[in-house]
Amino acid sequence: MKRREFVAFLGGAAAWPLAARAQQPPMLVIGVLGVTSFENNTERLRAFRFGLKETGYVEGENVTIEYRWAEGQFERLRVLAGELVGRQVSVIASTEGTTTAFAAKEATASIPVVFIVSDDPVRLGLVASLARPGGNLTGINFFSAELSAKRLELLRELVPKARGVALLVNPDDTTNTATMLRDVDSAARAIGWQMQVFNASTSAEIDAAFAAFVRDPPDALFVGSTPFYTSRRVQLVQLAARYAIPATYVGRQFAEIGGLMSYGANLMDAWRQLGLYVGRVLKGAKPADLPVVRRASLSSSSTARRPRCLASPCPTSC
Repeated sequence: MKRREFVAFLGGAAAWPLAARAQQPPMLVIGVLGVTSFENNTERLRAFRFGLKETGYVEGENVTIEYRWAEGQFERLRVLAGELVGRQVSVIASTEGTTTAFAAKEATASIPVVFIVSDDPVRLGLVASLARPGGNLTGINFFSAELSAKRLELLRELVPKARGVALLVNPDDTTNTATMLRDVDSAARAIGWQMQVFNASTSAEIDAAFAAFVRDPPDALFVGSTPFYTSRRVQLVQLAARYAIPATYVGRQFAEIGGLMSYGANLMDAWRQLGLYVGRVLKGAKPADLPVVRRASLSSSSTARRPRCLASPCPTSC
């Protein structure tokens, strides 16, 4: 081979890797939409990524994740959902409740949306049916609102002389709060308890609610389910302990930092399932054909009677 031809051959060979890299398809992009913050969901996002990995996707290797967090400001969700649509993400993972799911639904009718909600998505109007959602939405429906009666029952076991309960709800989380009010009121009536509702959508309003409890102490406190309260769990648990108010919470993350008791869905499992479904959509599955997953796995914990759970039989290891 002549020298000039040999040099040309080497130059062409060196260009092969560059050409191969240039032909690689662009990395897929997932949009994650949430009410609170990245820091508030560190453990759940780990479960989400684990679910993604089970379907063959790893953040930074073959998929990119764009995060949009409302930092507790529900009114920002529509704008943030619009940003993800403008970013032309491949799929939107709608986390932390029904308000987020509706924001994503309103933002796009074409980009697939996989949600996590605690209420019936058919009744809410998010999907046509659980078996065949139709449209561009599907997701995970974990049991939370349905457990209100059980949470009150366990609280009554802990405070048998109680005659009433204070219910703390977030009025900004409109859909979730409406469901909570309905379910807790029905459960309280069933056991003969009076219910008094207190609204709190900011840290200052949480302080104000507990100041009212000092003036007129409730027999027990039922802390409603909302992402904002999860982000303020340290404040809630410390105030309940300071004023010696028996309180029940929706997730074990409250009991793990000293809250009296919790009974609710296993959110780590729900977020892992969210990752699995997002991965399936990236592989080509259509949300219209992916049945909504209903997760009945529960998480129960108590600092009052450890190591034994209050639930009988115990739904999960504490």
